[in-house]
Amino acid sequence: MARSGKREGRARPRWRNPFRRKAAPDAAEGSSASEETAPSGVAALLRPVPHADRFTMQDLIAEATADIGARPGRLIMTTLGTVLGIGALVATIGFAETTAGQIASQFDAVAQTTVQVTPAKARTGGDKTAPAGRLPWDAPERVMTLVGVEGAALISEVSLGSETITAVPIVDPSAAQKAPPSLVAASGDLLATLHAKVTSGRMFDAGHDQRADRVAVLGAGAAESLGVLRVDRQPAIFISGIPYAVIGIVDDFQRRSDLRDAVIIPSQAASADFRLGAPSELQIQIDVGAGPQVAKQAPLVLAPNAPETLEAAAPPARSSLAGNVQADVNFVFLILGGIVLLAGALGIANVTLLNVMERVGEIGLRRAVGATRRQIATQFMVESVIIGLLGGLIGASVGVFAIVIVSLTQGWTPVVQPWVAIGGALLGAVVGWLAGAYPAGRAARIEPVAALRGS
Repeated sequence: MARSGKREGRARPRWRNPFRRKAAPDAAEGSSASEETAPSGVAALLRPVPHADRFTMQDLIAEATADIGARPGRLIMTTLGTVLGIGALVATIGFAETTAGQIASQFDAVAQTTVQVTPAKARTGGDKTAPAGRLPWDAPERVMTLVGVEGAALISEVSLGSETITAVPIVDPSAAQKAPPSLVAASGDLLATLHAKVTSGRMFDAGHDQRADRVAVLGAGAAESLGVLRVDRQPAIFISGIPYAVIGIVDDFQRRSDLRDAVIIPSQAASADFRLGAPSELQIQIDVGAGPQVAKQAPLVLAPNAPETLEAAAPPARSSLAGNVQADVNFVFLILGGIVLLAGALGIANVTLLNVMERVGEIGLRRAVGATRRQIATQFMVESVIIGLLGGLIGASVGVFAIVIVSLTQGWTPVVQPWVAIGGALLGAVVGWLAGAYPAGRAARIEPVAALRGS
């Protein structure tokens, strides 16, 4: 009995919760209150998650890219508009700079390598003028002694008055009258100086000029109007009734396109038959950059006693022509590229809006589980920006590739500024951002209840 009584008096061990916080030794009175408010179980081991960290930027980009990759066909059609717009814009800017460079280089090869010397004009009374000086007949030989001169030729316009140039010796008064071609006298180095090309026959030389031979070379337009298409049968034309043997047909005048419709005869023949007193002008072919020097020295060589009686026209500066040409071409091409880019932006906006309408149920579900309006809008904005950036990268690459291919096939030097390609890619992202603004705002305004009811 004593043993059993001792067992009954022993206190039972008390079970202790391992997740329960121990009260401080000096806070015995408030231990009960703290035990009620303190977290219990597994929740005491978890750290509270801040509200702002529940949907990070990484999660946002992952959601946006996952939806974009889920529809590859639609992605291709959506980015196609941006690719075409950015590609056209980059290509047009590159082609504008390339063509401007080609035009400027051709200008350098033609206008920048030509100096023209003519007699100065002097007033004789009223509005009439007369030549103040004369070009010597040996002017080409004199200027060839100057540094930077590669060739020279004399050119003179010969006036026939009422006389005509025909291919037959008899003029039919009943036939329809045509305007006769102009008559020009020149020295033997004309074609080499003006970079013309002989299409048939040959050009007269210095021997024909010294002997005053009655030979003629026809421009392609003059030959067509006179009906002289071949020179192997020794055709002849009649200038004021005087027969001249046609020995050649020339074309492709780069420096004097008006000579294409002219009949060209030796200067001494024009002096003997048509009383040509002095040459009208001297065309000088020079090296690039030698224009100011040759223009200053040519009058001194041709008229050392009175250089002021001659005028030498040096070519204008290249920069002004290149700048004007590039500005005009850029303006036209930028308008075309902007129109295509606008079409691409409308395509992104249309597809993004259609995407919002198809995902109304998804948007409602996201709103129901706690997604905010800002998160919904940001998600669709990120999708549009990614699509625009992808289209910009591809479009800029396509534009640069097109410039290089076309330039290589045409033998041009491609000109592509690095900022054009980089700016094109960034512009695609900007276009996507602008195009996705309205669809993203519309998606953010969808109410969860309405969205779930409609789906």
